[in-house]
Amino acid sequence: MTTVAAAPADRTDRTTPVRRLTVLYDADCSLCTFLRDWLVRQPQLVPLELVPASSEEARQRFPGLDHRATLDEVTVIGDSGQVYRGAAAWIVTLWALREQRPLAHRLNTPAGARLARGAVLAAAKWRGAQWGAGQSNVRQWGGRTYRRGDGWTYDPHQGWTYTAPGCDSGTCPTG
Repeated sequence: MTTVAAAPADRTDRTTPVRRLTVLYDADCSLCTFLRDWLVRQPQLVPLELVPASSEEARQRFPGLDHRATLDEVTVIGDSGQVYRGAAAWIVTLWALREQRPLAHRLNTPAGARLARGAVLAAAKWRGAQWGAGQSNVRQWGGRTYRRGDGWTYDPHQGWTYTAPGCDSGTCPTG
């Protein structure tokens, strides 16, 4: 866990509860904004503040963060300076929601962590598909999905896995 600011004097005890979480999200990503809108409609046990990643507000509030990285990976900051990224960020965000807290506890197990990581990877793949060819700063839906022909397979117990086409024998083309 990375600390972005010193904890306030009254919050130095690690057993002190988290009172607020700030979720940094990519405001140019339709999936991210959909999830932001969903989060604000949910009953919250711990208040969530949703701030566009790499925005002026985010830079002023969290000067110690790598703001470029917050555009690539969901980042959540606790009110004592805790920083959660990737699957841990999703889990702590679900933990803050009244109806999702039991799910967060299940995802915070070794088996659940694999599922959470898979969800984060699936979201990253979807986000990657939004980038239009030749449009460096414009994101749009690219219409791509997980396809068997691309090397993706789904197992109900393991989830999605990827093997590059032609790599079954262990000899994969590199160029």
